[in-house]
Amino acid sequence: MGRSSISFNKKELEKKRAQKRKEKQKRKEERKASGSNGSLDEMIAYVDENGVITTEMPEPGKKQEINVENIAVSTPKKEEIDDPILKGRVEHFNKDKGYGFIKDLSSTEKYFFHINDAFPNIAEGAIVNFELARGNRGLNAIKIEPA
Repeated sequence: MGRSSISFNKKELEKKRAQKRKEKQKRKEERKASGSNGSLDEMIAYVDENGVITTEMPEPGKKQEINVENIAVSTPKKEEIDDPILKGRVEHFNKDKGYGFIKDLSSTEKYFFHINDAFPNIAEGAIVNFELARGNRGLNAIKIEPA
């Protein structure tokens, strides 16, 4: 007895394809029977004043005038700091690598600083006055002086 050259899985796939072709043909015939002639007027859609898509043309007198200056295109810029001189405490300082962190006493934020921006004999725990400047990874403490 010889075996069929078509496996069971192949037969199932062919049945599914045939079924899909029949369903597609049936949908095509239903579209033709429904009388939709595909005219341009049936395909046009309108957008009303609220951005909703409708089939009816919106009334031109119903539109609201929008002031262009009131539209925010991007995020607002961050407010500049009112008091440029801040007071803080040196939380960490690595003398070998020449950097450290200052904790602001008023907001408990920590800011990075480099030894080039500090006075020569800075040490951990020292209370200092400093200013902020934007660095590569956020705000950095600069112009560090003892308080």
